[in-house]
Amino acid sequence: MTRSERILRWDTIDEWSRGVRSSGARLVLTNGVFDLVHAGHVRYLEAARNLGDRLLVGINSDESTRALKGPERPIIPEAERAELIAALRCVDAAVVFPETTAHVLIRRVRPDVWVKGGDYGSWNVARQRLPEAPLVEELGIRAVILPFVEGRSTSALLERIRER
Repeated sequence: MTRSERILRWDTIDEWSRGVRSSGARLVLTNGVFDLVHAGHVRYLEAARNLGDRLLVGINSDESTRALKGPERPIIPEAERAELIAALRCVDAAVVFPETTAHVLIRRVRPDVWVKGGDYGSWNVARQRLPEAPLVEELGIRAVILPFVEGRSTSALLERIRER
């Protein structure tokens, strides 16, 4: 499968995820902005992939990123962010989604595992902070919070760029 084939259209994710599930594969979903991809992202996505057989990465659209992060973001346009993420060996597919939360994405994909980064804290803390937590619990999806990679964040990277 070529990199461009691994970038799914929003209207094809239902079919793709059904195909994964019907094959008996364990589907892992994570989502985020993934602006200025760095080693922390790579380590996080590799760890997420190790939780199942297929990894789908939802990437916030440019519009939803601006709503979440402010008018200066994203730095990298959504199509390029999807291309960068899809190029990683650990990622089976990527899709750009239009909402500020992953509610619709989670409902459509119905993953076995939903993964978020350790910057949200433990699941007990994260479930208070993540708007998707009640849906994930309602659907019986296993939620995993991966350890935070210290010093590796887009915000920290942008701050270092500004300082220099």
